[in-house]
Amino acid sequence: MTTPIPVKPLSTPLMPSLYIGHGAPMLLDDPLWTSQLRAVSADIARPTAILIVSAHWESQPVTLSNPLANSPLVYDFGGFAQKFYEMTYNSPDSSELAAKVAALMPDNEPVRQSTRGLDHGAWVPLKVLYPNADIPVLQMSMPTADPYRLLEIGKRLQPLRDEGVLIIGSGFLTHGLPYIRNWQVDAQAPTWSSEFDAWAAQALATGDIDTLANFKTLAPGMPYAHPTVEHFTPLFITLGAAVKTDAAPQTLIDGYFLGLSKRSIKVA
Repeated sequence: MTTPIPVKPLSTPLMPSLYIGHGAPMLLDDPLWTSQLRAVSADIARPTAILIVSAHWESQPVTLSNPLANSPLVYDFGGFAQKFYEMTYNSPDSSELAAKVAALMPDNEPVRQSTRGLDHGAWVPLKVLYPNADIPVLQMSMPTADPYRLLEIGKRLQPLRDEGVLIIGSGFLTHGLPYIRNWQVDAQAPTWSSEFDAWAAQALATGDIDTLANFKTLAPGMPYAHPTVEHFTPLFITLGAAVKTDAAPQTLIDGYFLGLSKRSIKVA
């Protein structure tokens, strides 16, 4: 009798972590941007689950979204076409991921569980990246605006990447909405937006995290590029989750939308 040769199980791929510009709901009608986002997901392994930190949920302590299947969405925007308020994203149960995230946080910093659904910083890009909504998704709040504390949280999340979890920081590299004067999708970027984008691109290319962390005082275009900082700071969750600390992030998407930088990156 022939002894069967044992089959080695397929290993779970180490996932990258991403920082993506999530855009407004009208991103879903932009053929260029949607094609760019689809290329991002097509170029990486299929994740076992997704953990996303959005600019649109700042809450202390760390708080997790509703982990149950078919969690409702948060329509946290106004003035858009009715179709956007009727969209759904019925992802599977993410309770297992919620338990893992909670276990990775410090014992003296409790993690709160909520019934909150996914906000548009999460579900809008996910409808393009993974339109079948067949991967468990969990959203985590941003408990602070301090870049160094967010880097530490990202470091705590690193082990999830070994289990195939895709970690996403969702924001916008420039977000000076009060200073936009031309609301055309293809509007030329204001100087404060283009200069901040070029500065950030250089710091990212050289892996200069300290420079990025001090963006309020060092970056050109401030405070116009970020009159409030919540669209930039998810970047530090992404950078903190990097495993290869000596590897510079890779730009996946660049260019502008309404004059705002939609630069998106991947870190190894």
